[in-house]
Amino acid sequence: MSRRMIFPLLLGVIGTAILISLGVWQLQRLAWKEGLLAQIDARIAAAPVTVPSQPDPDADKYLPVIAEGRLTGEHLDVLVSRKQLGAGVRVIEVFESEGRRLLVDRGFIPEAQRSDPRDQSVSQIVGNLHWPEEVDGFTPLPDQKTGLWFARDLPAMATELNAEPVLIVARSSTGNGIEPMPVDNSDTPNDHLGYAIQWFGLALVWLGMTGYLLWRISRRTV
Repeated sequence: MSRRMIFPLLLGVIGTAILISLGVWQLQRLAWKEGLLAQIDARIAAAPVTVPSQPDPDADKYLPVIAEGRLTGEHLDVLVSRKQLGAGVRVIEVFESEGRRLLVDRGFIPEAQRSDPRDQSVSQIVGNLHWPEEVDGFTPLPDQKTGLWFARDLPAMATELNAEPVLIVARSSTGNGIEPMPVDNSDTPNDHLGYAIQWFGLALVWLGMTGYLLWRISRRTV
């Protein structure tokens, strides 16, 4: 082996080793994330408890709860779209329970039914506590003309409806043709397998380029 080949060879070996190690790290992260998602799924499906007096957004996220009380009719609509159903809204409504004003995400209703009358006969809500992270710098302000909101901005919704910033996402029907949209783990991304494939692919490319460079060098030294 000529001296001219030593540095490219070392560079190729080290670079390939680094890329492979990054791919292995992503596989380790994949196993960790799958375990985390399994824990979230188990918690979502657990038996409901009463709503804590001071829920914690981190410790109580996805906590299954049950609340007794009544819907007040005070609500706002958040624009959303469903596959095969088209545009509609999430109905966010105030639920009075034991002297507290909580928010309930009743679920989806098509745009055409948005103005239909809704009764407040529901006396029990079963669902999961949630603190959606849907607002960013590009989220429009609520449309004052149509009353539509474009994200579940919990602090702003609570202020608008004079309620606690506590949201129960219903997991069973609350009537009036509103389809529940229960929480799941979809807001916890798990892209580690894709990242691992990318790193391993780059390692193959790096290795191939190293082999080609060494071949070119060997041709010049013949």
